[in-house]
Amino acid sequence: MLTPDSPGVCTLDSLDANACDFYKDNGFLVITNAVTPDGLAELAAETVAVCGGEYGQVSRSPQAVGGPLTDEMLAEMPAEELISHFLCIHHPHKISATFERYLAHPAIVAALTKVIGPNVKCMQSMLFVKSSGKPGQAWHQDEDYIPTRDRSLTGAWIAIDDATVENGCLWVIPGSQRRGILYPQYPHDDSDYDCNVMSYNFPYDESVDAIPVEVPAGSIVFFNGYLLHKSLPNRAPEGTFRRVLVNHYMSAESLLPWQFSPGVPIAKQDYRDIVMIAGEDPYAWKGLDDSARPSVRSAGYGGCGDGRSDLEAHLQKPVSERRSD
Repeated sequence: MLTPDSPGVCTLDSLDANACDFYKDNGFLVITNAVTPDGLAELAAETVAVCGGEYGQVSRSPQAVGGPLTDEMLAEMPAEELISHFLCIHHPHKISATFERYLAHPAIVAALTKVIGPNVKCMQSMLFVKSSGKPGQAWHQDEDYIPTRDRSLTGAWIAIDDATVENGCLWVIPGSQRRGILYPQYPHDDSDYDCNVMSYNFPYDESVDAIPVEVPAGSIVFFNGYLLHKSLPNRAPEGTFRRVLVNHYMSAESLLPWQFSPGVPIAKQDYRDIVMIAGEDPYAWKGLDDSARPSVRSAGYGGCGDGRSDLEAHLQKPVSERRSD
């Protein structure tokens, strides 16, 4: 478990130029004791509320939650059984005032205004529940999914539970963000991971270069959008969770070509369903959108159903036929 004495780890009070330099060189930074015990209890209770449909049903498929669960079935379940059906909910801040408030947690604002700049916007939140037996996510870079124009994408990973190797903590390859390259991906068939694709052909040996980021509950892990990272399944005893609220941010000065609007030139595309958490919005004159809706990520129950293969089979296909590269 990382402590305030570990490299790349600090408290909010000790967040200084040295910590920012570590982030720049290594692509990640940890602030411990950022969220209080009362705050963690609040986040845990809100997880139950969102999963239980207290703010309306979250879009989900049987593959996402392990069966056709009705609102009535969820309402009758004990809290731990209820949330165990969910791996990850995207955009919970769109229906939860609590999760929206945590987008601008003081430790997040303090860190991001140092490593990004004075004007910071958020475009996404993700609530990972990850109960015992749930899969991890394969090697990837967040800019594969959220493309900023200035490479400022930064994740803020709020640990609601202790995150350990056993229950599926983050693994990172320090410094892998420096080259600014997005590596190819393929639709893997590894059951350790969910249905997202896997990055490959990067110049690092994960058995040597990758490190686990084990942190106590209340810590916030910040990581660059080009940093290679993954997580493994939760192999802790039944009834164990690795709950995390992950938010994504970037410089408000940059356009965000994340979703495409018909009739808008590629160079002018700019996703506007955002929340400003610091400074000013240079594009406020455009107004804001309200297009994102909460949805449940598939945990791969019954397979992913999209022609997955191992890497060797993927590479045998012509480049034009390779999905995800």
